[in-house]
Amino acid sequence: MFCQRLVVVAALVASTWAAAQEGVGDKQVLVGQFAAFSGPAAQLGQRMQVGIAAYFAAVNAQGGVHGRQLKLVTRDDGYEPVKAAAAVKALINEDKVFALIGSVGTPTGLAAVPVLTEAIVPLVGMFTGAQALREPFNRQVFHVRASYYDETERMVQHLTSMGVKKIAVFYQNDAYGQAGLEGVTRALVKRQLKPTVTSTVERNSVDVTKALDDILKVEPEAVVQISAYKSCAAFIKQARAKGYGGQFFNVSFVGSKALADELGSVGQGVVISQVVPFPYTPSSAIAREYQQHMTESGQKDFDFSSMEGYLTARVFVEGLRRAGKTPTREALISALESIKSLNLGGFTIGYSSQNHQGSSYTDLTIIGRDGKFVR
Repeated sequence: MFCQRLVVVAALVASTWAAAQEGVGDKQVLVGQFAAFSGPAAQLGQRMQVGIAAYFAAVNAQGGVHGRQLKLVTRDDGYEPVKAAAAVKALINEDKVFALIGSVGTPTGLAAVPVLTEAIVPLVGMFTGAQALREPFNRQVFHVRASYYDETERMVQHLTSMGVKKIAVFYQNDAYGQAGLEGVTRALVKRQLKPTVTSTVERNSVDVTKALDDILKVEPEAVVQISAYKSCAAFIKQARAKGYGGQFFNVSFVGSKALADELGSVGQGVVISQVVPFPYTPSSAIAREYQQHMTESGQKDFDFSSMEGYLTARVFVEGLRRAGKTPTREALISALESIKSLNLGGFTIGYSSQNHQGSSYTDLTIIGRDGKFVR
């Protein structure tokens, strides 16, 4: 009788342990990514995935994490909220991933977070700086990038220090655009100013006709853009064709390389704020390692989006290592919160049990000749 009880208890423990270890096998850890891999924002998800895969490949080549290989499973959400929620459900319930990594977008993130929160699955590295995904605090979500408040403050500080006060805002008509607009407005109000004019474009659309009319008629000195690369490029091209000579500023989510490619020769002089180190020259340890691992994985093109994916993968792997040889989702969360000031070689990340911001790093870059970036 006693032996039978032991068997039953052992079976229950084993069952509980298996449930806690969803996505973790003897030789493999399944990690899920939901992002835009198709549609007008596809390059953002694609390049984010490339950076994640490059670091995972480097880790796997060295034996993985505690002897387990990392496998990335992706689901395309097309940068649409409904599809994002469905993608997360599929990753958790069908693909049985252990954790999530490298999501792309504010509206998609807002739709997906309730799903992963209910399932108690951690997410590391959201390609968005929206405050609505940082407040209220969510214990399962870990950010790797600075917020849109940080980025827009940097841009407005730069513009006003040069005496520019007539600043317009062109923004996407959704949660992402609203988040960026709020950041610009906060930064201007701090200086007793306000946006000269604001106008919108719909998500996944390049119909900027009304926005052009609204903004150009007041002749602003600068236009801050809060949208994806297709619509921002359409606005800039048409504004230049109409003779507008003011400055254009974009937040990092625009997709720097994608925007430069869309603009071609028209892009020279466009400013983009960044939340990761400059990836094109090996001027820092993290840039050198990024370039090495990208090259080893067969990737010859460097850019900010894949650098962000790479950094996100670095943070995730550090947390997984700290979670121990028998990781659970709870152990991963606690392990990530134990990262207080991790210098990755020019990019420092830090968390606590009450703060998952991760980084406040910002920089400004300019599209130069031939679409190349300068600082």
